[in-house]
Amino acid sequence: MSIPAVRLNHAVLFVRNLDRSIEFWTTAFDMTVIAREPRANAAFLRLGHGTNHHDLGLFGVGETAQRPAGRTVGLYHLAWQVDTIEELAAARATLQALGAFTGESSHGATKSLYGVDPDGNEFEVMWMLPRESWGEYEDSAPIEALDLAADTETWSGTRTGGTIVIDPTQT
Repeated sequence: MSIPAVRLNHAVLFVRNLDRSIEFWTTAFDMTVIAREPRANAAFLRLGHGTNHHDLGLFGVGETAQRPAGRTVGLYHLAWQVDTIEELAAARATLQALGAFTGESSHGATKSLYGVDPDGNEFEVMWMLPRESWGEYEDSAPIEALDLAADTETWSGTRTGGTIVIDPTQT
């Protein structure tokens, strides 16, 4: 029997400098530190517009910690979804201002920006087309050039990142 998960709840990263990482993630994603655990040199952060207890955990492991070499077995990146294409466009400017922007692409049903945190952990900021508009992308995920200006014109005002509410009385 498979596990009936509905989405990833939170991510946890090992970081070299906890305070530097807190500064980055709270600035880049409007996160708030909801708890610190000094015994573990850890902090737990919540997205400013989220409904989760915490979305990201950070555990400081020291400045000398080694980062795994690229393209080895392990986590490649985290993906953070935004609600509107306008928010994706604003995210590009934020990532550029932080010196964290590394690229962008269209995957058909999703439009994506890529960045890195101060420790080189890669992440994606993405916006998803409305489900009924996936069309030919229903069963594909191409890697194509992103035309954010054209996509913003096409999808302006379309919200797709809403919170899924599960009614426990219906299960």
